[in-house]
Amino acid sequence: MPDLGRAGYLWRLDFYRFLPSLFYPNDHPSLSDMSLTKTPSTTISPRDVLRKYKTIAVIGASKNPAKDANTVPQYMKDHGYKIIPVNPTADEIVGEKTYPTLMDLPADLASKVEIVDVFRPSEELPQVAQQVVDFRLKYGRPFVVWAQLGLENEEAKQILSKNQIPYIMNACLRVVHKSV
Repeated sequence: MPDLGRAGYLWRLDFYRFLPSLFYPNDHPSLSDMSLTKTPSTTISPRDVLRKYKTIAVIGASKNPAKDANTVPQYMKDHGYKIIPVNPTADEIVGEKTYPTLMDLPADLASKVEIVDVFRPSEELPQVAQQVVDFRLKYGRPFVVWAQLGLENEEAKQILSKNQIPYIMNACLRVVHKSV
């Protein structure tokens, strides 16, 4: 087994710290909290979100099947979620028609978006948050913004909070779904 150094050591610490949640999910933090750096920032329960909502617009979805921005939406689609990819450079991702921006979704589709999942750099989250605010003013949705593992931005949190849009940051949809 290769030596993973400090990162491997920290991962093992986190893994064993959260191992009891596999057997006693209500008594311990969930696997969705696992991160090498910090736990998710949330204003709503990630597990409850995935139990309640099934339509996800994915900003920054990737056509590259080797990237998480492709494999996570594919995983969610394979598990019964409706995926709406948002990427200005692709026509189709995970077998679904892709739209250049959130605001380019047709009204009938836009009115079904429940979660906006984000695969864009943290520094772009304030602009994404403002797009979501504008989208919500127009369509009354989404109900939640979800920034993937490693993504977090204080300004975006303020924008979303000011507009009463719940958010989850620094958490992976797939990891949380596997723990539901």
